[in-house]
Amino acid sequence: MFRRMKSTTPVLFLSLAVLLTGLLMAAGCSDSQEDASTTKTDHAGKPTPRYNREAVTMEKLTYPESKTVEQNDDYHGTQVADPYRWLEDVDSEETHDWVLRQNEVTFGFLESIPARQKYADRLTEIWDYAKYSAPFKEGGRTFFYKNDGLQNQSVLYVQDSADAEPRVLLDPNKLSEDGTVALGGASISRDGKYMAWSTSVSGSDWHTWYVRDIASGEDLEDKIEWSKFSGAAWDHDTRGFYYSRYEAPRKGETFEDVNYYQKLYYHRLNTSQDEDTLIYDRPDQKEWGFGGDVSEDGRYLVITVWQGTSHNNRLYYKDLRDRSLVIHELLNENDAKYTFLGNDGPAFFFRTNKDAPKDRIIAIDITRPEPAHWKTIIPEGADPIDGARILDNSFVINTMHDVVSVVKVYDLDGTYKNEIRMPGLGSVGGFSGHPEDTDTYFVFNSYLNPSEIHHYDFRTRKSTLFRKPDINFDFTGYETEQVFYKSKDGTKVPMFIVHKKGLDLDGSNPTILYGYGGFNVSLNPRFRTSLLPWLEQGGVYAVANLRGGGEYGEQWHQDGMLENKQNVFDDFIAAAKYLINEGYTNPNKLAVSGASNGGTLVGAVVNQRPELFGAALPDVGVMDMLRFQHFTIGWAWTSDYGSSEDAEMFPVLYAYSPYHNLKPGVKYPAVMVTTADHDDRVVPGHSFKYAARLQACQAGNLPTLIRIQTKAGHGGGKPTAMLIEELADTYAFLHKVLGLGDDD
Repeated sequence: MFRRMKSTTPVLFLSLAVLLTGLLMAAGCSDSQEDASTTKTDHAGKPTPRYNREAVTMEKLTYPESKTVEQNDDYHGTQVADPYRWLEDVDSEETHDWVLRQNEVTFGFLESIPARQKYADRLTEIWDYAKYSAPFKEGGRTFFYKNDGLQNQSVLYVQDSADAEPRVLLDPNKLSEDGTVALGGASISRDGKYMAWSTSVSGSDWHTWYVRDIASGEDLEDKIEWSKFSGAAWDHDTRGFYYSRYEAPRKGETFEDVNYYQKLYYHRLNTSQDEDTLIYDRPDQKEWGFGGDVSEDGRYLVITVWQGTSHNNRLYYKDLRDRSLVIHELLNENDAKYTFLGNDGPAFFFRTNKDAPKDRIIAIDITRPEPAHWKTIIPEGADPIDGARILDNSFVINTMHDVVSVVKVYDLDGTYKNEIRMPGLGSVGGFSGHPEDTDTYFVFNSYLNPSEIHHYDFRTRKSTLFRKPDINFDFTGYETEQVFYKSKDGTKVPMFIVHKKGLDLDGSNPTILYGYGGFNVSLNPRFRTSLLPWLEQGGVYAVANLRGGGEYGEQWHQDGMLENKQNVFDDFIAAAKYLINEGYTNPNKLAVSGASNGGTLVGAVVNQRPELFGAALPDVGVMDMLRFQHFTIGWAWTSDYGSSEDAEMFPVLYAYSPYHNLKPGVKYPAVMVTTADHDDRVVPGHSFKYAARLQACQAGNLPTLIRIQTKAGHGGGKPTAMLIEELADTYAFLHKVLGLGDDD
């Protein structure tokens, strides 16, 4: 069940003060000695209730020694100490020893919790059901992914005709014994003869591409290395495909070296990589990256030029009938987002936020590309566009109304045709296919609605249920509600709350509050098998749709980026206050969670309001906001964060940097930092440094642990067994530190 509710009780707003300090203490903590348990007041001067941080009693752990070094950096006249700089060298013998000793403490603590095995057993039981992707078609063949239940990686199947039995096309589980080699990407040629497919090893962003003959299931000798942030786009005569790659990293720095100077290549089948044709590069623009796409009519190579994580992009094209190497710079201002949807001859269709913060659909005639000749096909609406495809020679547009998916169909001239009704309030995906296709598949899901696959017929305008998972869980006893609360500056922010029906709002419920708030990423309501054991134990799960995301369009994103980043933290703190004030939970029972940019979020709010939380779970977070740009793809995040090398942005970043704003003498909540040794997106040095400093600063008796997963990366491609183990550890940790009852 999904209910929308509005807040009837005002949220208490908090006055936050993040002080910049000069030289930090050599011990690695900032020099403020303020007691974080001091009573705070809201905007009206009303005190918020204090509580006993030591309510959960346990023996204080002894952590491995983390040495400090004399490392000071000058940022525009401000001296900043970095005493744990040595932990950035993740491949050094000294760091390896530190990792080993930290994991000994962490796993020793987790393995002592009897409830850990119960969570592992229940997760295994619930996870064991068949999972399917939406089918997609190419060259008369149908493809889909399936996981029997507990397979480490999903298997790709192909059905050669409508009445043929599906057969295995690629089983990634056979690529490694422990499931740590994953299928990174797959692209089928238009005639259905070949598949370009890539592997990712231990969660790394580096991909190696191969080519498989679909009829025989055998691989050709083709092999492409050092590809990252790239797909594979086949030409229409199936002679080869376009892809992007970097130069090989320096020896010994595969997972740390900065990624600059991406290049777009064409690979011809049955040739070696060193024979690939360079299509486009920019030696004068080290930050530019390139994505190649071949238009549906096979005539144009469309090149999306990206720079950092900004959604703004340039767009170039090449006429493939022209044997010259001319690249036409169609959109070269980098002034907005331009997503190529397809073309009708020289008319190129785009989804763009140019002069439309919530996006619109436009057509550009490449023979008259000046903006004065652009044509708006579907104007900007009240709700942001979350997805757009051309199917049945129509636009299929997915918008978000208060974060919930609404799908509508329009003619290519913009005339409204109909709405594709969803089974309920949730999120939708799929809708793959080509402009001439008259049917498609989509996936619908929400927090309490496992991913259903539906078949949609554009001719009859009807949807039929194609597949529905069978899970060992009774969903009838639970519900999702959507509430709207006010942030510090009065902005209304939506939040989803999932829990058992009839929940007593007596403030006693263990609660996980999850957030992200960045890079225009929307947290749509999606099903997660991993939540079910938490809900069964009476837990509450809340997701706040913070500014910085894309839930309400580009302005919502901009209101939480760069100098506005504090709005994201204020939104999250206000969400915690709402859950406490409305009686869902209390600070001793409230855990805050987030990954990657969400890990930054967790670190920042725990520093700013440690007394609001009983536990914190920062996962693969960006924790050093002054140095992130020096590693792998970190430089790309400056579009959302800014850079410490900018004198105006330095004080903003320094004010909330999780690593730099830890204070000695503070009773922090229980914290379990999680990272992985092969994370080459947010390098693990971020988490290493943060954990070392946190352990030095923690004044309370609650544990501050770091769990370092081996043979894993930023999160993608993790084998099922590893996921279940990590989740069991997380729930066991919360079970212990939030005091959820008897351990056995």
